[in-house]
Amino acid sequence: MPEPVILLVEDNPDDEALTLRALKKNNIRNEVVVARDGREALDYLFGEGMYESRDVRVKPQVILLDLKLPKLDGFEVLRAMRGNEHTRLLPVVILTSSNEERDRINGYGLGANSYIRKPVEFGEFIEAVKQLGLYWLILNQNAPAAA
Repeated sequence: MPEPVILLVEDNPDDEALTLRALKKNNIRNEVVVARDGREALDYLFGEGMYESRDVRVKPQVILLDLKLPKLDGFEVLRAMRGNEHTRLLPVVILTSSNEERDRINGYGLGANSYIRKPVEFGEFIEAVKQLGLYWLILNQNAPAAA
């Protein structure tokens, strides 16, 4: 059985590189699929557009979702996911630089499982990614596929 996939939805190349580096530094070797805007994330999840040949039965173990994205923002992605029976139970961690209370309320209100503010210092970010990996990839038991 292949390692679970992580879907990273991030439009900032620096934050993408930082996240991938932090995963590698923590020995998290799972395949990471990167979607650089909200539309691409939904295309991946629903097997549309450039992902139309993807087996949508293979679901990401966790989705790391930025909020401020082109085409569709993170809230729109989350709303579409939670409105679809095949993606409504997938774990979503909002990983954003926003510390707005309104964004946290909206994120949890739309069904986010966690809201993490990106630390500015790389050492803190590495530790945050380590904890994310430990919890979401090792400890957490996702909902059964039939749910």
